[in-house]
Amino acid sequence: MGKIDEALDILIQIGIPKGQQNERSALTLLTLLNMKEDISWSEAEKNLLRIHDIMIYIKNNFGKEYAENTRETIRRQTLHQFEQGGLVIRNPDDPLRPTNSPNTVYQITDEAYKLILNYGYDKWNSVKDEFISIKGRLIDRYDKRILKNRITVQIEDTNLSFSPGKHNKLQVQIVTLLKDTFFPSAQLIYVGDTARKMLHIKEDIFKKMNIPISKHDKLPDVIFYNDKNNLLFLIEAVTSHGPITPKRQIELIQTLAESNLDNLIFISAFQNFKEFKRHISDIAWETEVWISSNPEHMIHFNGEKFLQVIKGG
Repeated sequence: MGKIDEALDILIQIGIPKGQQNERSALTLLTLLNMKEDISWSEAEKNLLRIHDIMIYIKNNFGKEYAENTRETIRRQTLHQFEQGGLVIRNPDDPLRPTNSPNTVYQITDEAYKLILNYGYDKWNSVKDEFISIKGRLIDRYDKRILKNRITVQIEDTNLSFSPGKHNKLQVQIVTLLKDTFFPSAQLIYVGDTARKMLHIKEDIFKKMNIPISKHDKLPDVIFYNDKNNLLFLIEAVTSHGPITPKRQIELIQTLAESNLDNLIFISAFQNFKEFKRHISDIAWETEVWISSNPEHMIHFNGEKFLQVIKGG
């Protein structure tokens, strides 16, 4: 067999799901082990690579070129499952690196490396059985490492646990500082997470107000609902993505066109004035700006609507 077929055989034997029993996953495994067609498995090495680096290696060494928009497929449909199966660890050099960082790297785990060095040798079956017997505990270990660095906050009667990173840190400030300062009686009905888009959603309110859950990918980062004034606060946490621009404002209005709401309040949230100034020319009129470093203040872009509807809210 060629190296791609051998890599695929390894994945099948250790119980990787069928969705990952393919050429893409086999090439990713070979790359993480610095393998080439003429290298034996006992000579494998542990590469520490970004997804972009993986794609370049595959192109240079196996002649398979993946388009740049395939990067997310490799992350979601190969590396994510490799993590769960105990094959790779993400960011071993910096466990606190944000989930969506462009510098995210992956590396073969020590246990998987020990296993793979024995592929094709007499000890393979016994080492493979040992790996499989502890695979569940490996998953638990990595989950604990991630959980240890998560950001946890209680909002209303719910504990929300965010993955690490500045985007989610800003979201925590939104659901606590911003809410408590400007609309304490509003309910948090939606908040995403960089690792899990729908971290918290109140489906009953979505259905009651005819807000399309199926279009959650078009929603902003955080949504509050004030039943007294029948309005939504639609909030973008501006870190890696931009604020509420005129285009984004129109998109949100169109997404919520069939809802039973009386008012929509648009807010772009920033960590500090430096970030705000970078985006100031893009912010839409009739929207608001909140800066977490000065949480008691709101900047109104001709936003009389906010001042009118917030009274009594």
